[in-house]
Amino acid sequence: MIEVLEEHFDLIKVVVDLGETKIEAVGYPRMLGPIGKDSQVVVNTTGVELDLGTGGLGFILWSDNNNVTSETAGHIVKMRYTPWQMNVSAAEAPESSDHQRLKDVVSIGGVPVVACSLHSQLAGIVAGVKAAKPEARIGYLMTDGAALPLPLSDLVRSLKAAELLDATCTAGHAFGGEFESVNVFSGLAVLKHAAEVDVIVTGMGPGVVGTETRLGHTALEQGQLLDATTALGGRAIAALRIGFDDPRPRHEGVSHHTITALTIAARERAIVVLPVLPKDQMTLVREQLSTSGIDERHEVVEADGAPGLALLTERDLDPSSMGRPMSQAPELFLAAAAAGSIAAGLAG
Repeated sequence: MIEVLEEHFDLIKVVVDLGETKIEAVGYPRMLGPIGKDSQVVVNTTGVELDLGTGGLGFILWSDNNNVTSETAGHIVKMRYTPWQMNVSAAEAPESSDHQRLKDVVSIGGVPVVACSLHSQLAGIVAGVKAAKPEARIGYLMTDGAALPLPLSDLVRSLKAAELLDATCTAGHAFGGEFESVNVFSGLAVLKHAAEVDVIVTGMGPGVVGTETRLGHTALEQGQLLDATTALGGRAIAALRIGFDDPRPRHEGVSHHTITALTIAARERAIVVLPVLPKDQMTLVREQLSTSGIDERHEVVEADGAPGLALLTERDLDPSSMGRPMSQAPELFLAAAAAGSIAAGLAG
């Protein structure tokens, strides 16, 4: 027996009766076909067994209604050579209506691109942009560094509904965006030239991975995203992961994820944005940027993130990160909104 909790065209959330227990599970209709209360399903319970935060759900692998055929004529395959591989119509592919306009593109023409290291930062960044420049069109490029299905993101759904996000593109093996792209470089080009956005935010979906090592975390991609932006002639902007209530010392102030991404992974100079913070917090953050050499390697600027947070509140949004809502731990979102404010000022 299945109880449907939430249903969208691209995602269904249900309670599945496993006999001895019941769990929440997510399914993707494009892969599974229709699922109803009498459906029989096979569920992957790895995330439940590991008690993961973002991934602590079951995922439906198969249902007895599973009779799905390709919905697109696209020849680009994502999740290649797995049982769940699917073809998509990538925007840059020859069969796409956008192919000709993208065919010879090697530049994004100065578009500001904010790279983040946590999916939750997306909320602050887009709000920071819209608070400073309401008419700006914003695109989100989701990488395949964490969750692969964009429909899993309740945050993206809520930001779209609140009219704070205008277009989405999924790169690499990530899928489900309004646009699909083969890689990050082409994804940036797709959002600039096909979606015609003024500002791009890029980063992984839900589910950052960490190992308590300097290099073993998916947030390292932030540096690579900044470099990709610079390579294509964009304005690279880093949103800092800042927090003061995480019990893990490595994430106190500026997270070691951000410091490593900006000192080891990023090889080109980028803009690093500091939010306005209380004096004691700002002293620690400035000291970290100095000790790590970030303030020499990159251009450090300061901006006010408060207008972005006010806009989120105005739209009845209280995003959270690692279980901590913005209203209780605002620093992360202040930093993100400050980066968005700088991006808005650089937008054409």
